[in-house]
Amino acid sequence: MTGTTSSVKVYFQNLNAIRFIAAFLVVIHHTEQSKFDMHIPNYWNNAVVGMLGKLGVVLFFALSGFLISYLLFKEQEVTHTISIRDFYMRRMLRIWPLYFLTIGLAFFVYPFIPFLTQDAFPRSVVWHELGTKLALYLFFLPNMAFTVFGMIPYVSQAWSIGAEEQFYLVWPVLNKAVKNKWLLMFAVMGFYTVVKHSFGYVLPLGPLMRVCIRFWDSTPIDCMAIGGLFAVILNEQSAFAARLRGVLFAKPVQWATLLLTVGLISTGLHIPYFHYEVYAVLFGILICNFAANPGRIFSMENAWTNYLGKISYGLYMFHPVVIVFSIRLLQKVGLLHDAILYPLVVGLVVLMATLSYDFFEKRFINRKAKYAKVISGNEAKEAAEAAAAAMPPVVLLAHDATTAKVG
Repeated sequence: MTGTTSSVKVYFQNLNAIRFIAAFLVVIHHTEQSKFDMHIPNYWNNAVVGMLGKLGVVLFFALSGFLISYLLFKEQEVTHTISIRDFYMRRMLRIWPLYFLTIGLAFFVYPFIPFLTQDAFPRSVVWHELGTKLALYLFFLPNMAFTVFGMIPYVSQAWSIGAEEQFYLVWPVLNKAVKNKWLLMFAVMGFYTVVKHSFGYVLPLGPLMRVCIRFWDSTPIDCMAIGGLFAVILNEQSAFAARLRGVLFAKPVQWATLLLTVGLISTGLHIPYFHYEVYAVLFGILICNFAANPGRIFSMENAWTNYLGKISYGLYMFHPVVIVFSIRLLQKVGLLHDAILYPLVVGLVVLMATLSYDFFEKRFINRKAKYAKVISGNEAKEAAEAAAAAMPPVVLLAHDATTAKVG
Protein backbone atom coordinates (compact mmCIF):
# COMPACT_ATOMS: atom_id res chain seq x y z
CA MET A 1 0.00 0.00 0.00
CA THR A 2 2.82 2.35 0.85
CA GLY A 3 3.66 4.80 -1.84
CA THR A 4 0.36 4.50 -3.70
CA THR A 5 -2.10 7.24 -4.33
CA SER A 6 -5.36 7.03 -2.41
CA SER A 7 -8.42 6.72 -4.64
CA VAL A 8 -11.08 6.78 -1.91
CA LYS A 9 -11.89 9.93 0.01
CA VAL A 10 -14.09 10.08 3.10
CA TYR A 11 -15.25 13.39 4.50
CA PHE A 12 -17.89 13.61 7.22
CA GLN A 13 -19.52 16.95 7.76
CA ASN A 14 -19.64 18.53 11.23
CA LEU A 15 -16.89 16.42 12.76
CA ASN A 16 -14.55 19.40 12.95
CA ALA A 17 -17.22 21.35 14.80
CA ILE A 18 -17.62 18.45 17.23
CA ARG A 19 -13.84 18.34 17.77
CA PHE A 20 -13.85 22.03 18.64
CA ILE A 21 -16.79 21.61 21.04
CA ALA A 22 -14.94 18.80 22.80
CA ALA A 23 -11.77 20.90 23.10
CA PHE A 24 -13.74 23.92 24.33
CA LEU A 25 -15.38 21.88 27.10
CA VAL A 26 -11.92 20.86 28.30
CA VAL A 27 -10.73 24.49 28.18
CA ILE A 28 -13.60 25.60 30.43
CA HIS A 29 -12.89 22.78 32.87
CA HIS A 30 -9.17 23.53 33.12
CA THR A 31 -9.64 27.29 33.29
CA GLU A 32 -11.73 26.90 36.43
CA GLN A 33 -9.29 24.32 37.80
CA SER A 34 -6.36 26.69 37.25
CA LYS A 35 -8.25 29.51 38.98
CA PHE A 36 -8.86 27.18 41.92
CA ASP A 37 -5.18 26.12 42.05
CA MET A 38 -4.09 29.78 41.92
CA HIS A 39 -6.53 30.79 44.70
CA ILE A 40 -8.72 32.94 42.47
CA PRO A 41 -12.54 33.02 42.75
CA ASN A 42 -13.75 30.12 40.62
CA TYR A 43 -16.51 27.64 39.78
CA TRP A 44 -14.36 24.55 40.20
CA ASN A 45 -16.65 22.97 42.78
CA ASN A 46 -19.67 23.36 40.51
CA ALA A 47 -20.90 19.89 39.46
CA VAL A 48 -21.34 20.93 35.81
CA VAL A 49 -17.85 22.44 35.54
CA GLY A 50 -16.41 19.34 37.19
CA MET A 51 -17.96 17.15 34.48
CA LEU A 52 -17.25 19.26 31.41
CA GLY A 53 -13.62 18.34 30.87
CA LYS A 54 -14.18 14.63 31.33
CA LEU A 55 -17.17 14.68 29.00
CA GLY A 56 -15.16 16.62 26.44
CA VAL A 57 -12.60 13.81 26.49
CA VAL A 58 -15.35 11.16 26.27
CA LEU A 59 -16.66 13.02 23.22
CA PHE A 60 -13.15 12.89 21.73
CA PHE A 61 -12.96 9.15 22.47
CA ALA A 62 -16.36 8.36 20.94
CA LEU A 63 -15.52 10.45 17.88
CA SER A 64 -12.10 8.81 17.52
CA GLY A 65 -13.57 5.32 17.83
CA PHE A 66 -16.23 6.16 15.25
CA LEU A 67 -13.91 7.70 12.65
CA ILE A 68 -10.95 5.35 13.04
CA SER A 69 -13.23 2.30 12.88
CA TYR A 70 -15.10 3.57 9.83
CA LEU A 71 -11.85 4.27 7.98
CA LEU A 72 -10.55 0.78 8.81
CA PHE A 73 -13.79 -0.71 7.46
CA LYS A 74 -13.38 1.25 4.22
CA GLU A 75 -9.75 0.26 3.87
CA GLN A 76 -10.73 -3.37 4.30
CA GLU A 77 -13.42 -3.00 1.64
CA VAL A 78 -11.04 -1.33 -0.83
CA THR A 79 -7.92 -3.47 -0.29
CA HIS A 80 -9.44 -6.63 1.27
CA THR A 81 -7.02 -6.21 4.17
CA ILE A 82 -5.78 -3.68 6.73
CA SER A 83 -2.17 -2.55 6.62
CA ILE A 84 -1.26 -2.37 10.29
CA ARG A 85 2.10 -0.81 9.46
CA ASP A 86 0.52 1.97 7.44
CA PHE A 87 -2.07 2.60 10.13
CA TYR A 88 0.67 3.05 12.70
CA MET A 89 2.57 5.38 10.37
CA ARG A 90 -0.50 7.59 9.89
CA ARG A 91 -1.09 7.82 13.63
CA MET A 92 2.58 8.50 14.33
CA LEU A 93 2.71 11.34 11.82
CA ARG A 94 -0.42 12.94 13.25
CA ILE A 95 0.11 12.41 16.99
CA TRP A 96 3.77 12.02 17.83
CA PRO A 97 5.38 15.33 16.75
CA LEU A 98 3.17 17.60 18.88
CA TYR A 99 3.02 15.04 21.69
CA PHE A 100 6.81 14.91 22.03
CA LEU A 101 7.10 18.68 21.63
CA THR A 102 4.68 19.13 24.53
CA ILE A 103 6.69 16.75 26.71
CA GLY A 104 9.93 18.59 25.93
CA LEU A 105 8.42 21.99 26.72
CA ALA A 106 6.76 20.80 29.94
CA PHE A 107 9.89 19.23 31.41
CA PHE A 108 12.73 21.33 30.01
CA VAL A 109 11.40 24.77 29.07
CA TYR A 110 8.38 25.86 31.14
CA PRO A 111 10.01 25.04 34.53
CA PHE A 112 12.67 27.66 33.73
CA ILE A 113 10.11 30.43 33.06
CA PRO A 114 9.12 32.04 36.40
CA PHE A 115 6.00 33.64 34.85
CA LEU A 116 4.63 30.13 34.16
CA THR A 117 5.78 28.41 37.36
CA GLN A 118 2.94 27.59 39.75
CA ASP A 119 3.64 27.66 43.50
CA ALA A 120 2.62 24.03 44.01
CA PHE A 121 4.74 22.82 41.08
CA PRO A 122 8.29 24.25 41.21
CA ARG A 123 10.98 22.62 39.11
CA SER A 124 11.92 20.29 41.98
CA VAL A 125 8.41 18.83 41.98
CA VAL A 126 8.25 18.52 38.20
CA TRP A 127 11.66 16.83 38.12
CA HIS A 128 11.05 14.51 41.08
CA GLU A 129 11.73 10.99 39.77
CA LEU A 130 12.32 12.58 36.38
CA GLY A 131 13.65 9.41 34.75
CA THR A 132 10.56 7.37 35.60
CA LYS A 133 8.19 10.15 34.55
CA LEU A 134 9.97 10.68 31.24
CA ALA A 135 10.03 6.94 30.54
CA LEU A 136 6.27 6.69 31.09
CA TYR A 137 5.59 9.68 28.86
CA LEU A 138 8.03 8.63 26.13
CA PHE A 139 6.54 5.12 26.00
CA PHE A 140 2.99 6.48 25.74
CA LEU A 141 1.90 5.76 29.27
CA PRO A 142 1.05 9.33 30.34
CA ASN A 143 -2.16 8.04 31.92
CA MET A 144 -0.03 5.79 34.13
CA ALA A 145 2.27 8.74 34.92
CA PHE A 146 -0.78 10.80 35.91
CA THR A 147 -2.12 7.91 38.01
CA VAL A 148 1.15 7.39 39.91
CA PHE A 149 2.60 10.91 40.14
CA GLY A 150 -0.43 13.16 39.81
CA MET A 151 -0.48 16.40 37.86
CA ILE A 152 2.58 17.57 35.95
CA PRO A 153 1.89 21.11 34.71
CA TYR A 154 1.29 21.60 30.99
CA VAL A 155 1.57 17.92 30.06
CA SER A 156 -0.96 16.11 32.28
CA GLN A 157 -3.64 16.61 29.63
CA ALA A 158 -1.68 14.10 27.54
CA TRP A 159 -3.18 11.28 29.64
CA SER A 160 -5.96 11.03 27.06
CA ILE A 161 -3.43 10.90 24.21
CA GLY A 162 -1.88 7.90 25.92
CA ALA A 163 -5.29 6.22 26.19
CA GLU A 164 -5.90 6.80 22.48
CA GLU A 165 -2.45 5.53 21.52
CA GLN A 166 -3.02 2.37 23.54
CA PHE A 167 -6.33 1.95 21.72
CA TYR A 168 -4.66 2.53 18.33
CA LEU A 169 -2.04 -0.10 19.15
CA VAL A 170 -4.58 -2.93 19.23
CA TRP A 171 -7.49 -1.62 17.16
CA PRO A 172 -6.24 -2.35 13.62
CA VAL A 173 -5.03 -5.78 14.75
CA LEU A 174 -8.44 -6.66 16.17
CA ASN A 175 -10.31 -5.27 13.15
CA LYS A 176 -8.09 -7.23 10.79
CA ALA A 177 -8.52 -10.45 12.75
CA VAL A 178 -12.26 -10.25 13.51
CA LYS A 179 -14.61 -10.22 10.53
CA ASN A 180 -17.79 -9.79 12.54
CA LYS A 181 -17.58 -6.14 13.57
CA TRP A 182 -20.71 -6.29 15.73
CA LEU A 183 -19.12 -9.08 17.75
CA LEU A 184 -15.85 -7.16 18.03
CA MET A 185 -17.45 -3.98 19.39
CA PHE A 186 -19.62 -5.77 21.95
CA ALA A 187 -16.75 -8.06 22.98
CA VAL A 188 -14.45 -5.10 23.68
CA MET A 189 -17.17 -3.26 25.60
CA GLY A 190 -17.95 -6.40 27.60
CA PHE A 191 -14.29 -7.15 28.34
CA TYR A 192 -13.62 -3.61 29.57
CA THR A 193 -16.73 -3.59 31.76
CA VAL A 194 -16.04 -7.00 33.31
CA VAL A 195 -12.46 -6.05 34.16
CA LYS A 196 -13.51 -2.65 35.51
CA HIS A 197 -16.12 -4.08 37.85
CA SER A 198 -13.97 -7.06 38.88
CA PHE A 199 -11.28 -4.93 40.54
CA GLY A 200 -11.50 -5.31 44.29
CA TYR A 201 -13.09 -8.74 44.06
CA VAL A 202 -10.12 -10.58 42.57
CA LEU A 203 -7.39 -8.99 44.70
CA PRO A 204 -7.43 -7.04 48.00
CA LEU A 205 -8.16 -3.32 47.61
CA GLY A 206 -4.67 -2.12 48.50
CA PRO A 207 -2.48 0.68 47.05
CA LEU A 208 -1.51 -1.36 43.99
CA MET A 209 -5.13 -2.23 43.23
CA ARG A 210 -6.12 1.42 43.55
CA VAL A 211 -3.47 2.32 40.97
CA CYS A 212 -4.80 -0.41 38.66
CA ILE A 213 -8.35 0.86 39.04
CA ARG A 214 -7.39 4.47 38.31
CA PHE A 215 -5.29 3.42 35.32
CA TRP A 216 -8.08 1.25 33.88
CA ASP A 217 -10.54 4.13 34.36
CA SER A 218 -8.15 6.37 32.42
CA THR A 219 -8.19 3.98 29.44
CA PRO A 220 -11.88 3.86 28.48
CA ILE A 221 -11.60 1.68 25.42
CA ASP A 222 -15.28 0.87 25.84
CA CYS A 223 -16.19 4.47 24.95
CA MET A 224 -14.04 4.16 21.82
CA ALA A 225 -15.68 0.82 21.00
CA ILE A 226 -19.08 2.49 21.43
CA GLY A 227 -17.98 5.00 18.78
CA GLY A 228 -16.89 2.05 16.66
CA LEU A 229 -20.32 0.46 17.08
CA PHE A 230 -21.93 3.50 15.47
CA ALA A 231 -19.43 3.22 12.62
CA VAL A 232 -20.66 -0.36 12.12
CA ILE A 233 -24.27 0.85 12.08
CA LEU A 234 -23.39 3.48 9.49
CA ASN A 235 -21.26 1.22 7.29
CA GLU A 236 -23.14 -2.10 7.37
CA GLN A 237 -25.40 -2.80 4.38
CA SER A 238 -27.63 -5.32 6.15
CA ALA A 239 -31.38 -4.82 6.58
CA PHE A 240 -30.89 -4.71 10.37
CA ALA A 241 -28.34 -1.88 10.12
CA ALA A 242 -30.61 -0.01 7.72
CA ARG A 243 -33.49 -0.24 10.19
CA LEU A 244 -31.25 1.01 12.98
CA ARG A 245 -30.17 3.96 10.84
CA GLY A 246 -33.80 4.71 10.13
CA VAL A 247 -34.54 4.88 13.85
CA LEU A 248 -31.42 6.88 14.77
CA PHE A 249 -31.89 9.31 11.88
CA ALA A 250 -35.52 10.09 12.77
CA LYS A 251 -35.97 13.72 13.79
CA PRO A 252 -37.74 12.89 17.10
CA VAL A 253 -34.77 10.69 18.07
CA GLN A 254 -32.32 13.43 17.14
CA TRP A 255 -34.14 16.04 19.20
CA ALA A 256 -34.67 13.70 22.14
CA THR A 257 -30.97 12.72 22.19
CA LEU A 258 -29.78 16.32 21.93
CA LEU A 259 -32.14 17.59 24.64
CA LEU A 260 -31.34 14.65 26.92
CA THR A 261 -27.60 15.18 26.48
CA VAL A 262 -27.79 18.93 27.16
CA GLY A 263 -30.17 18.34 30.06
CA LEU A 264 -27.94 15.77 31.76
CA ILE A 265 -24.83 17.92 31.34
CA SER A 266 -26.52 21.13 32.52
CA THR A 267 -27.69 19.45 35.73
CA GLY A 268 -24.33 17.84 36.46
CA LEU A 269 -26.10 14.54 37.05
CA HIS A 270 -23.79 11.58 37.66
CA ILE A 271 -25.05 8.25 36.33
CA PRO A 272 -23.96 5.35 38.59
CA TYR A 273 -21.72 2.57 37.20
CA PHE A 274 -21.98 3.50 33.51
CA HIS A 275 -21.68 7.30 33.62
CA TYR A 276 -19.30 7.82 30.70
CA GLU A 277 -20.69 4.91 28.71
CA VAL A 278 -24.17 6.49 28.72
CA TYR A 279 -22.71 9.74 27.46
CA ALA A 280 -20.66 7.88 24.83
CA VAL A 281 -23.87 6.32 23.48
CA LEU A 282 -25.61 9.71 23.38
CA PHE A 283 -22.57 11.25 21.70
CA GLY A 284 -22.46 8.37 19.21
CA ILE A 285 -26.06 8.99 18.15
CA LEU A 286 -25.36 12.70 17.69
CA ILE A 287 -22.10 12.05 15.81
CA CYS A 288 -23.85 9.70 13.38
CA ASN A 289 -26.55 12.24 12.65
CA PHE A 290 -24.33 15.28 12.34
CA ALA A 291 -21.85 13.35 10.19
CA ALA A 292 -24.00 11.40 7.78
CA ASN A 293 -27.71 12.13 8.08
CA PRO A 294 -28.98 14.30 5.20
CA GLY A 295 -32.01 15.03 7.40
CA ARG A 296 -30.00 16.25 10.40
CA ILE A 297 -31.90 18.77 12.52
CA PHE A 298 -29.21 21.40 11.94
CA SER A 299 -25.66 21.63 10.70
CA MET A 300 -22.54 23.15 12.25
CA GLU A 301 -20.55 22.89 9.02
CA ASN A 302 -18.93 26.22 8.18
CA ALA A 303 -15.49 27.69 7.55
CA TRP A 304 -14.96 28.77 11.18
CA THR A 305 -15.82 25.47 12.82
CA ASN A 306 -13.93 23.56 10.14
CA TYR A 307 -10.80 25.53 10.87
CA LEU A 308 -11.12 25.36 14.66
CA GLY A 309 -11.69 21.61 14.44
CA LYS A 310 -8.69 21.24 12.17
CA ILE A 311 -6.41 22.79 14.81
CA SER A 312 -8.16 21.13 17.76
CA TYR A 313 -5.18 18.91 18.61
CA GLY A 314 -3.10 22.02 19.18
CA LEU A 315 -5.94 23.63 21.13
CA TYR A 316 -5.99 20.61 23.41
CA MET A 317 -2.24 20.32 23.93
CA PHE A 318 -1.47 24.03 24.42
CA HIS A 319 -4.47 25.24 26.39
CA PRO A 320 -3.07 24.62 29.93
CA VAL A 321 -0.06 26.87 29.43
CA VAL A 322 -2.20 29.51 27.72
CA ILE A 323 -4.63 29.52 30.66
CA VAL A 324 -1.90 30.12 33.25
CA PHE A 325 -0.20 32.73 31.07
CA SER A 326 -3.51 34.58 30.58
CA ILE A 327 -4.33 34.57 34.30
CA ARG A 328 -0.87 35.84 35.20
CA LEU A 329 -1.01 38.53 32.52
CA LEU A 330 -4.42 39.82 33.64
CA GLN A 331 -3.32 39.75 37.27
CA LYS A 332 -0.30 41.85 36.36
CA VAL A 333 -2.38 44.54 34.64
CA GLY A 334 -5.22 44.36 37.15
CA LEU A 335 -7.91 43.20 34.70
CA LEU A 336 -8.60 39.67 35.89
CA HIS A 337 -12.28 39.00 35.19
CA ASP A 338 -14.00 36.10 33.44
CA ALA A 339 -15.40 38.44 30.77
CA ILE A 340 -11.81 39.23 29.78
CA LEU A 341 -10.11 35.98 30.77
CA TYR A 342 -12.15 33.59 28.62
CA PRO A 343 -11.91 35.57 25.34
CA LEU A 344 -8.17 36.04 25.98
CA VAL A 345 -7.65 32.31 26.61
CA VAL A 346 -9.61 31.33 23.50
CA GLY A 347 -7.88 33.93 21.32
CA LEU A 348 -4.37 33.05 22.46
CA VAL A 349 -4.84 29.30 22.29
CA VAL A 350 -6.30 29.58 18.77
CA LEU A 351 -3.27 31.67 17.79
CA MET A 352 -0.85 29.19 19.33
CA ALA A 353 -2.61 26.20 17.75
CA THR A 354 -2.65 27.96 14.37
CA LEU A 355 1.09 28.58 14.49
CA SER A 356 1.68 24.99 15.58
CA TYR A 357 -0.49 23.59 12.80
CA ASP A 358 0.85 25.77 9.99
CA PHE A 359 4.54 25.74 10.87
CA PHE A 360 5.00 22.42 12.64
CA GLU A 361 2.22 19.79 12.46
CA LYS A 362 1.37 20.31 8.80
CA ARG A 363 4.73 19.13 7.52
CA PHE A 364 4.06 15.74 9.12
CA ILE A 365 0.36 15.61 8.25
CA ASN A 366 1.17 16.10 4.57
CA ARG A 367 3.12 12.83 4.61
CA LYS A 368 0.15 10.77 5.82
CA ALA A 369 -1.33 10.32 2.34
CA LYS A 370 1.67 8.18 1.40
CA TYR A 371 0.40 5.54 3.83
CA ALA A 372 -3.33 5.70 3.07
CA LYS A 373 -5.71 3.97 0.71
CA VAL A 374 -8.51 6.04 2.23
CA ILE A 375 -7.95 9.78 2.59
CA SER A 376 -10.15 11.30 5.26
CA GLY A 377 -11.05 14.47 7.12
CA ASN A 378 -9.47 17.77 6.20
CA GLU A 379 -7.16 16.16 3.67
CA ALA A 380 -10.17 14.66 1.83
CA LYS A 381 -12.04 17.97 1.96
CA GLU A 382 -9.05 19.91 0.64
CA ALA A 383 -8.50 17.34 -2.11
CA ALA A 384 -12.15 17.58 -3.16
CA GLU A 385 -12.03 21.39 -3.15
CA ALA A 386 -8.83 21.35 -5.20
CA ALA A 387 -10.45 18.98 -7.68
CA ALA A 388 -13.51 21.22 -7.90
CA ALA A 389 -11.33 24.23 -8.66
CA ALA A 390 -9.31 22.40 -11.29
CA MET A 391 -12.01 20.48 -13.18
CA PRO A 392 -14.99 21.49 -15.30
CA PRO A 393 -18.27 20.64 -13.51
CA VAL A 394 -19.15 17.72 -15.80
CA VAL A 395 -15.79 16.06 -15.23
CA LEU A 396 -16.04 16.63 -11.48
CA LEU A 397 -19.34 14.77 -11.36
CA ALA A 398 -17.77 11.81 -13.11
CA HIS A 399 -14.89 11.89 -10.62
CA ASP A 400 -17.24 12.02 -7.64
CA ALA A 401 -18.96 8.87 -8.81
CA THR A 402 -15.86 6.91 -7.82
CA THR A 403 -15.27 8.78 -4.57
CA ALA A 404 -16.62 7.64 -1.22
CA LYS A 405 -17.48 11.07 0.07
CA VAL A 406 -19.81 10.80 3.05
CA GLY A 407 -21.97 13.56 4.47
